[in-house]
Amino acid sequence: MRILLIEDDHVLGAAVRDQIAADGHSVDWMARLDLAREALAHAAYDLVLLDLMLPDGLGLPFLKALRAKGDVTPVIIMTALDQVSDRIGGLNAGADDYLVKPFDLAELSARIGSVARRYAGNPNPLITLGSLDIDLAGRTLHKAGRTVALTAREWVLLEAFLQRPGQILSKPQLEERLYSFETEVESNTVEVHISRIRKKLGAAIIETERGLGYRLGKG
Repeated sequence: MRILLIEDDHVLGAAVRDQIAADGHSVDWMARLDLAREALAHAAYDLVLLDLMLPDGLGLPFLKALRAKGDVTPVIIMTALDQVSDRIGGLNAGADDYLVKPFDLAELSARIGSVARRYAGNPNPLITLGSLDIDLAGRTLHKAGRTVALTAREWVLLEAFLQRPGQILSKPQLEERLYSFETEVESNTVEVHISRIRKKLGAAIIETERGLGYRLGKG
């Protein structure tokens, strides 16, 4: 996924950024709401991580404005405000989840995955595809009972196809999943990772639609 992180605390922001990157996602980190608005205007995000107290304003009005203009991008609030009224206010403003600081980074990863699955229309993390048994929450995969290890970026691409079965994903769409603003896009990265996934899981797992992109196969 491509994730927008809006957080002004340098230590926490760096830790969250590194955790997201280790999970294989791309992340754009903004410390101000004006920079976050600019990022949203120029890129399509799969999820937003939002602090509520930013140097140039409050996160809650920012979230309400997003929802008012029809932006349905999933949002997880990350804040030190831990009163029940704060949580209710955040959820009523349109947040999909509410995480109180300090939090465990592994829990953040789990919540990101859970929200992403709900938006994909299948909250169940267990998927069977042909001879493949896939656990998206645990990021484990078995082919005919045998464990197969995928890299973080291979998982990100596979999840992109699993979230949109039957839909063609273009190369630029897949690149968006792998890269942030600060990362240079290599021309053949998507092809390399898809080739590796096919070698591990079978050539039929990802189908090529020439001139258009790729789609999930039957495994």
